[in-house]
Amino acid sequence: MPVHALSEDLKSLIDKLIQLKQVPPTEPIVQLSLNTVAMPLISWLASQAQYPRIYWHGRDRIEEVAAIGACKDFRFETGINDQQLAMAYQEQRALSTNQNIRYYGGVAFDRTIESWPEFGNSRFILPRIEFRRSGNKFSLLVNLNFADNDHHSEIDKAIGAIEAVMPAKPLSPPKKIVPLGRSDKPDFERWKTLVEQVVDPKFNQDTPKVVLSRLTQLEVNEPIDPWMVLACWQGRNPNSFQFGFQFSPDRTFISCSPERLFRRRQQELFTEALAGTTVRGLNQEEDIALANALLEDNKNSVENQLVRSHIVNMLTPLSNYVGADELATIFKLNHIQHLHRAIRAELKPGVNDFQLLQALHPTPAVGGLPRYSALNFIRQREGYIRGWYAGACGYFNKYESEFSVAIRSALIEPGRINLFAGAGIIAGSEPEAEWQELENKLATIMSILFEM
Repeated sequence: MPVHALSEDLKSLIDKLIQLKQVPPTEPIVQLSLNTVAMPLISWLASQAQYPRIYWHGRDRIEEVAAIGACKDFRFETGINDQQLAMAYQEQRALSTNQNIRYYGGVAFDRTIESWPEFGNSRFILPRIEFRRSGNKFSLLVNLNFADNDHHSEIDKAIGAIEAVMPAKPLSPPKKIVPLGRSDKPDFERWKTLVEQVVDPKFNQDTPKVVLSRLTQLEVNEPIDPWMVLACWQGRNPNSFQFGFQFSPDRTFISCSPERLFRRRQQELFTEALAGTTVRGLNQEEDIALANALLEDNKNSVENQLVRSHIVNMLTPLSNYVGADELATIFKLNHIQHLHRAIRAELKPGVNDFQLLQALHPTPAVGGLPRYSALNFIRQREGYIRGWYAGACGYFNKYESEFSVAIRSALIEPGRINLFAGAGIIAGSEPEAEWQELENKLATIMSILFEM
């Protein structure tokens, strides 16, 4: 680990900040950056004592970010709608012309009800310090908020944050533990009842799909390093998004999610329908047979088509053009494989990220169809608060944004690990098979954490 080289780069940033004291800033939000040495970013993040701690790793594996501290922190609780959010963030973006300035964060699955402590229904951070990797190039960045703070004191805060940066230490190797206890919300009997209610013809004719989920709580008496868990998860499913948000030492939300909500590059938008699931085979022959069976399975095909049609319908008013794959392909993960259809749109001028969030989230892959009645069913009957599970996490700046749907996720708290999984319930769904699908979706994270 090139500690010396990094410390020299940190000193260079401090020199730049001292020089900035002599020059009044030209914009309310300013970013200083320099190229730096290669870093094991997740290890570096785990070594820091400053909060928040944020990690983002794109599914294409080209981009990786580790960020600490906050010079701007937007947190909204219940009672703010997406239109108000859009206005707040548009105002913020107008404070700088620098297209590299990014806000990282997320929105809860259901923004009409209470969310988790510290996370809120929506929270976005402009970090104080960022390490970014793009391909093989590493950058070190510091952000300054002169909109809300005095010129000199803001620079002094930034210098203090840089001086408090710790060198990266290797992550401790994973240690399997034995959980003290497990509880499921809903439990199987309640789950069976909920599935039967959704597939009942009287309900199903008006609400053809509801995505039911389960919170699995595991009691532990050993501290769990969330960044070590995420690093292991990353190794198992490298073709997923990996991200984590730790606003304080008490709670960390991590996710290794295969699902993209959207990626925007100016007016070009990429999204997808990811729904329909089966397990992986024990060998190549069995794996191919299971994939082919998934492609031919009517229940899973209908589920994916419903998601595809909904996304196209929601994007059409916001777009000059929307195109979607007719035929599904297979998206493979470590323990499971999904049906996948790519969707591309050319957005109309002026369409912003929060309009996209409002249109696309919650997707039918995590909520159901029609959206209102499916969400109402979940809100009233599922029996726990999803918070940021099945929410949308990512970043935005002036010209680009990317959000992932936060499935395959965990909320790690002192003495407890909260795991989440969901399954799309449509006509023909069987409670036992769908419950087993939840177990399959947790298999990777369970094998990292526990003696099986």
